Amino acid sequence: MDARDTELKKELDASLQARRELGEDYESALVDSFLEKVDQRIDGAVERRVRRQLAEQQMTTARDARSPKVTDSWGERFGFGIVSLVLAVPLSAIGGGVADLPGLLVAWAGIVGVNVVQVARTNPSLFGRRRPARGDDAWED
Repeated sequence: MDARDTELKKELDASLQARRELGEDYESALVDSFLEKVDQRIDGAVERRVRRQLAEQQMTTARDARSPKVTDSWGERFGFGIVSLVLAVPLSAIGGGVADLPGLLVAWAGIVGVNVVQVARTNPSLFGRRRPARGDDAWED
């Protein structure tokens, strides 16, 4: 039995004792007083639950806002590929013109490296990493 239940039982016993002593004339006032105490107790319990649920929702919202957002849209991938190819032409010309074959290889290694990083960012499962599920604490500090 909870301590609050014991306290409520004592209040009920006191109300019944007062009814015995005062008679039926005060019965409705005693019942109303007891019901008001019960109502206050219920309101307090509901308020605590609502506060707890609100705090949990705020924590969930904060956790979701803190976790990295990964967008994997077709347009983003297509645009990145086009920009990568457009920049590959002058980078290849500069690298090949300045340092011949080694310069060309370094330029293309950089282009491939940037594209691999982009793929790893948008598709973590390809490289053994996994995206956190909703509510997963994989990204927690």
